[in-house]
Amino acid sequence: MRLRNKSISLPFSKRPVPVSHLLAQGAYWLLVTGFFLYEKRYLIYKASLPYFFACVSVRILLLIGIAYLNLHYFLPRYLLTKRYGMYSFVLLVSVAGYLIVQSLFDYVLYGYVIGPMRNSNLMEALSYNFFSTLWYLALMLALKLSIDWYGQQLLIQRITVEKLNAEVEFLRAQVNPHFLFNALNNLYALTLKKSDEAPGIVLKLSELMEYMLYESNEAYIPLEKELEYLQNYMALERLRINHQADIRITVDGVTDSCMIPPFLILPLLENAIKHGLGTINSHAFLHLHIRAGTTLEVQLANSRSYTAPAEQKGGIGLQNLRKRLELLYPERYVLQTEEQPGTYMVSLKILL
Repeated sequence: MRLRNKSISLPFSKRPVPVSHLLAQGAYWLLVTGFFLYEKRYLIYKASLPYFFACVSVRILLLIGIAYLNLHYFLPRYLLTKRYGMYSFVLLVSVAGYLIVQSLFDYVLYGYVIGPMRNSNLMEALSYNFFSTLWYLALMLALKLSIDWYGQQLLIQRITVEKLNAEVEFLRAQVNPHFLFNALNNLYALTLKKSDEAPGIVLKLSELMEYMLYESNEAYIPLEKELEYLQNYMALERLRINHQADIRITVDGVTDSCMIPPFLILPLLENAIKHGLGTINSHAFLHLHIRAGTTLEVQLANSRSYTAPAEQKGGIGLQNLRKRLELLYPERYVLQTEEQPGTYMVSLKILL
């Protein structure tokens, strides 16, 4: 496990704190300590090293104490539970306690132990410590909020990706039962007629089910495999159609290196058959042309009844296709439809 993914428990904290957060806060306190070392360096000449380290250590330890008491106790218990009055009260009490302790320490150190320095008095020490404390606590709070915001953004990003993946898998799962329902209806129609073609459709269905169960489990597959599936699918549909139809599937480009999600083109064929070949008894056609490259282009034209509604809808199949395209290729695809008398055309372009 990488270091930034490890967590440890701290006092006043109900949940583990990532090591990466501790490193960032540790760097902050090193900078604060360095500032005080630079600011109080005159004590080395005016007094001695013990007083120098005592002055810096007391101030840093008190700041660390009040900062983490606020971040890990007051914030989660009062502020995050919207008890603003209580939070303000305990914060003021803690700051007041810090000011009294720190100011008394400074007053005694400068006024009596070391001797008069900078005309030190208690009110001067209180004023200096009050504003410096607010400054450092504000910086510490800003650091924590920034770290928490960054962590929330990472969490939101991870949840968004997981949600998209779950929706894609759900939509894929809907495609398979939808196709199986159509295929079984085809088989049922042939068995009612006691057709000799029934064994052939069972074989084709077996090959298609093998693809659906084993070969399409990957998120992306070669276009070549998808085309084999579509060819088998159309061969199965040819057995069902009781009239001669002009069905053409043409392909340009390299299909073995072009990767697409499984069952991406199938809804277009299902829609064309349901609203085209399945509703016309003569002069029916379905022309599918696919061009593969850096951009996948799918052009599909099919015959439709002149009395069909103005808008051709494909039910679950096309709805799922639009959702999958939006999830998998946001702002990288164009799906257009065009209606002409007796013809319905679909154009799909995807930037891979």
